[in-house]
Amino acid sequence: MKVGILTGGGDCPGLNAVIRSVTKSLINHGQCEVLGIADGFEGLMAPEPAIKALTWDQVSGILHEGGTILGTSNSANPLKDEATLAQVKRNVQALGLDVVVAIGGDGTMSLAHGLAQRVGLACVGVPKTIDNDIATCERSFGFDTAVATVTESLRRIESTAMSHHRVMIVETMGRHAGWLALEGGVAGAADVILLPEIDFELDTVLAVCREREQRQRYTLICIGEGAKESGASQTVRELVGGSPDPVRLGGVGHVLRARLQPHLRSEVRTTVLGHLQRGGDPTPFDRVLATRFGHHAAQLVIAGQSGCMVTLQHGRIGHVPMATVANQQRTVPVDDPLLSTARDIGICLGDVVPRVVA
Repeated sequence: MKVGILTGGGDCPGLNAVIRSVTKSLINHGQCEVLGIADGFEGLMAPEPAIKALTWDQVSGILHEGGTILGTSNSANPLKDEATLAQVKRNVQALGLDVVVAIGGDGTMSLAHGLAQRVGLACVGVPKTIDNDIATCERSFGFDTAVATVTESLRRIESTAMSHHRVMIVETMGRHAGWLALEGGVAGAADVILLPEIDFELDTVLAVCREREQRQRYTLICIGEGAKESGASQTVRELVGGSPDPVRLGGVGHVLRARLQPHLRSEVRTTVLGHLQRGGDPTPFDRVLATRFGHHAAQLVIAGQSGCMVTLQHGRIGHVPMATVANQQRTVPVDDPLLSTARDIGICLGDVVPRVVA
């Protein structure tokens, strides 16, 4: 069997751990030939796709490395027209690929599912995102590492907020899901956490900042890039034409600073963490989870199963039909227990001023 591996979408800590696990499992237990496809679907669309054989030695020593040795792209769309689809089909046939293991987020899963329907490409998906927003998957690799980065950043910024008596806003990634801001904010001791799932009231955030001006003289706000004030729209950073995900969010932290500053004595500053959250080496948790995902993907390939994505549900590794994941997103439910925990320990979520016990 000849198996292709590609990494799609944004880079993410743990990608190399998956590549290593898939490759070694396929070689060791499936006697498969494994080919790495460069730059995600962009590589599969090229007239002369860049392919390299993945051997046991080539994937040894990459477990701890961030990024992806295969390269990736988050703007390639192999479904954009019939000519591109025909090129993908020719490449798959010329390379003799029996199946492709696609490692990526909801966009990658949507493209893989589309290729399966349009050109008959057999695919097995592995969920990847720091946003933790893939449907049917309770924890994706890369998320734990990103939470750790947000947590450390909040702790460092808190010391400046405390020293200068400022309101410090930290903007995280996450798109339309607030998992990263929520878990990072709780772990980083944020006083206010603003999520895409809960529209915030400016007066509520101001009330918390003013109360803290009197008591502790600084405020730490963690805001997800998809959050918005009640009655407003999400803050769009740019539109990328031709991309499967053309709307890029970002900059809401600066919008919030401009809204807060005229009403507060404290100086208000914003830090946008950006790509710091996606880079660096994966945490031990993500290395283990990525390895487990990769192993299960290889088992599916060896068993002749395709059209499915590896997942984690109720703490167990399994798989679900890719059709149930394509074009879906997992957001923070309003009854999530961590939201209740945050409220009960006095964290403001932007909708209600928390009760403060003196």
